[in-house]
Amino acid sequence: MRRSPLLPIFLTVFVDVLGLTLVLPLLPFYAEHFGASELVVGVLAASYAVCQLVSGPILGRISDRVGRKPTLLASQTGTFFGFLVIGSASSLPMLFVGRIIDGLTAGNLTIAQAYISDVTRPEERTRAFGLIGIAFGSGFLLGPAITGELASRFGYGAPAYGAAALSLTSILLTATLLPAKPIAPAAPPEAAAAEPARASAIGRGDAFRRFFDRPLPRRRLLEFFAFTLSFSTLIGGLALFLERRFAFGVKETGYLYAFSGLVGGSIQGGAIGRLAKRFGEERLALIGFGTMVIGYGLLGVAYALPTLLVLVGIGAFGSAVVRPAVTTLLTKSVGRDEQGAALGVSQSLASLAQIVGPIGAGWLIQHRALSAYGLMAAGFAAVGVLLGLQKLPVGEPVES
Repeated sequence: MRRSPLLPIFLTVFVDVLGLTLVLPLLPFYAEHFGASELVVGVLAASYAVCQLVSGPILGRISDRVGRKPTLLASQTGTFFGFLVIGSASSLPMLFVGRIIDGLTAGNLTIAQAYISDVTRPEERTRAFGLIGIAFGSGFLLGPAITGELASRFGYGAPAYGAAALSLTSILLTATLLPAKPIAPAAPPEAAAAEPARASAIGRGDAFRRFFDRPLPRRRLLEFFAFTLSFSTLIGGLALFLERRFAFGVKETGYLYAFSGLVGGSIQGGAIGRLAKRFGEERLALIGFGTMVIGYGLLGVAYALPTLLVLVGIGAFGSAVVRPAVTTLLTKSVGRDEQGAALGVSQSLASLAQIVGPIGAGWLIQHRALSAYGLMAAGFAAVGVLLGLQKLPVGEPVES
């Protein structure tokens, strides 16, 4: 484990994601149990993201200064208490409180990504970020299926308590396995010499302005925003869509999430590295955005289970390749000393997307616009396609 710093971070993220996926397909049904409308279900999902919007860049900068490990431990502790509140919820406001607690400390993924950037070379980064994808895919494969069984047997609170137990396990893994200081790979002498100059030139300006004033980081952040907006729209309304179109309950919804996780985990478990070498991150992201457009956009015409499974599989492939490709492109577009801050900004953009997406999806589904819900998610992915087709300004440096 000491020789492979990616192993403990993978285990940590996997347990975190497994806990998250125990709760994710549950919340819409849990909220409806307390009388929430479709729009309120979307607002519940957005409440987490509103808090994360504030905390994301702060945690990213803190992790750059005080270290990844203590910041990650603090974030995981907040997640643990948030799950406990959800598990003990006796009313809709308590669900909101649990999500708000979790959102205010939600930096697990951002810090894990920054840690991976610290310990990998640029050319190895897409495959390394694929580990995050494997963790997500594995979590989505196991977590939702477990949720369906727990909720049907023991009630809606049981999956949340299970998620809290997993979160506590994640804290213990981070405390015992993760090195306090990640060991960075050796950098070429010219790159090491250039790093202080770049940091000095940037100064302490506002994090968003730092990156959006530069064409290449701005493009990568907008691509990440388009991806997250599309994905969060889909996930934010998927349980409600399935409940109305196919009469699915929490158990059937959990199994569909598990199928999506199987597809994503299969791609990121072995194929992502080969795909990145064959196509390059830019083309791979473009392909992924295109398949998301197809998979999400055609949901409105899915009335039979086989059609639904095909479309979910196509969309899952797209999201599985876009996330690591765009994250790699983002970290390559900034200096090593900026990566935590850049990923913090990307998390803030993701939080903004996770506000807009679920609320929009909930509003459309409440008005029975099920086809428009899929088209909305596809439209945001199409923006990613357009961004990927743009040419960089003449003279703009490319990622190294």
